[in-house]
Amino acid sequence: MKLHSSPHILAMVAALVVSGQAFAQTPNSPIKHLIVVVGENTSFDTLFAAYQPPAGQTVKNLLSSQVITLNGEPGPEYQKATQKLAHTQGKYDVEYPKTSPLKNLPRPYARADHGAPKVLDEKIPGQLQAGPFQITKYRGYAEFTDSNPVHRFFQMWQQVNGGRHDLFVWAGLTSGEGALDKRNLGKGTIHQGEPMGFYNMASGDVPYFRELASTYALADNYHQAVMGGTMPNYLFLASGDIAVYQQDGAPQKPPSGQIENPDPMFLTDNWYKNSGYKTGSYVACADESQPGVESIRRYLKKQPYKPFNDGNCAPGSYYLVNNYSQPYTFKGDKKTPTEDQAVATPQSAPNIGTQLEAAGVSWKWYHGGRLGKGLKKGEYASDTDPLTFFTSIMESPLKQKLQGDDDFFADVDKNLPSISFISPPVTQTGHPHYGSPANFEAYVKRVVEKVQSNPKVWANAAILVTYDEGGGYYDSGYIQPIDFFGDGTRIPLMVVSPWAKKGHVEHTYYDHASIHKFIQKNWSLKPLSNRTRDNLPNPIHSKDNYVPDNRPAIGDLFDMFTFTR
Repeated sequence: MKLHSSPHILAMVAALVVSGQAFAQTPNSPIKHLIVVVGENTSFDTLFAAYQPPAGQTVKNLLSSQVITLNGEPGPEYQKATQKLAHTQGKYDVEYPKTSPLKNLPRPYARADHGAPKVLDEKIPGQLQAGPFQITKYRGYAEFTDSNPVHRFFQMWQQVNGGRHDLFVWAGLTSGEGALDKRNLGKGTIHQGEPMGFYNMASGDVPYFRELASTYALADNYHQAVMGGTMPNYLFLASGDIAVYQQDGAPQKPPSGQIENPDPMFLTDNWYKNSGYKTGSYVACADESQPGVESIRRYLKKQPYKPFNDGNCAPGSYYLVNNYSQPYTFKGDKKTPTEDQAVATPQSAPNIGTQLEAAGVSWKWYHGGRLGKGLKKGEYASDTDPLTFFTSIMESPLKQKLQGDDDFFADVDKNLPSISFISPPVTQTGHPHYGSPANFEAYVKRVVEKVQSNPKVWANAAILVTYDEGGGYYDSGYIQPIDFFGDGTRIPLMVVSPWAKKGHVEHTYYDHASIHKFIQKNWSLKPLSNRTRDNLPNPIHSKDNYVPDNRPAIGDLFDMFTFTR
């Protein structure tokens, strides 16, 4: 079975469709324009911890679970969310049933410019209980913070701790990512108690998203598709798959320094042997003898159902589970990796761009920081521009479909495509350290108001507002183990559309593959490949609102709409 498609075949597809040999599909619903706006690094409970839905609706969050009260204080069930300490005993694992209490949250570090010394944030008390705390009791809602928890692949598996959700702080304290001094491990890392911070809608935080959720539809069971950070989840949004190390479309073994080893260093509790944004990031997950692999596969085997594609790991393939830079320049030339720049290899898997183009469904990927023939420094991020990783896009005329976000606002008035993905400028994504939720709210408001300003477009539009991943922030929601790569924590998703169920909170199980499934159902397309989760059935929820009966299963988002009037 061929698992990774040849770039030559995909280039042929691109050439055919650019020459006009594709036929447009008619939508199967009133939705003629799907617009996906993606923020960064925010879990569901980070924003919606205290959301109160309209009458007749229920939501699973910290308030409804009585973990917190309306004023953001610890509630009667606070212990459900308190964090623990674990011990690795010499080998990486994803389950630690025996833990000890974490007495208090370590005080987070204050925001500091790049290269400046790190100092603890004196605005946040040093004796907070070891669970969720309201950020805006100590800092302004629109204020930038340095709260950027560890959120790499193997660390996030540990944070979740087999569904216990009680090692978010411990994984950051001990795994070595963000070391204050790599020559002196005793100094620890920059990661402290920040994963447990949340914003309080009940006291006025996140006002625009509260308004959207109450007016349109909110999903409280939508998840990041891959454990870990931005690039793997954006690649999943673009292809439903994980990047591999390959040459000319064939899987190869990467240099040894790029292979991750999460086993603890000698005489440390959990300090990974080889992990970092320029070093260990690949994993050969079909081989249980590889570091970190056996524990995840053992956990999958414990589930009362079979994982998708037996874990979805092809023998001999090394998968990129953390952030690397894209393999092409802005102009489409292949990059040459250097010692100080981790560059992925060109990817050949099917992707949303080639699929839509072949079907004659118009599309564009709009990215903040793209300005005509160049990039705006400080506003463009390569890891949120996923189609630049693919040979079929970057070595064909399809790269012309990758445009700046200014083009989106212009296209609404003239020729908006059927499918639009929008990656905002860096400072407007809501990413911790260089952004805040207020930044992303303002950007989304601009998108929504622009679409609504054109009645013909708005009448048949659906704007999906979501995030790439949870950023390592605590979340209390159920996570469905689907394959070796995920799912990960819940993240927000709202549907803003005249066809959305009004004030509705949808509990069907979703992840990023749900966007693919919606597109495929609405425009009569097939799954992206035999490796992608859009092959999974829609969930059946007869026993539990959040856990599908027929696992593994992923919904197609249609339950968030009302298409009959």
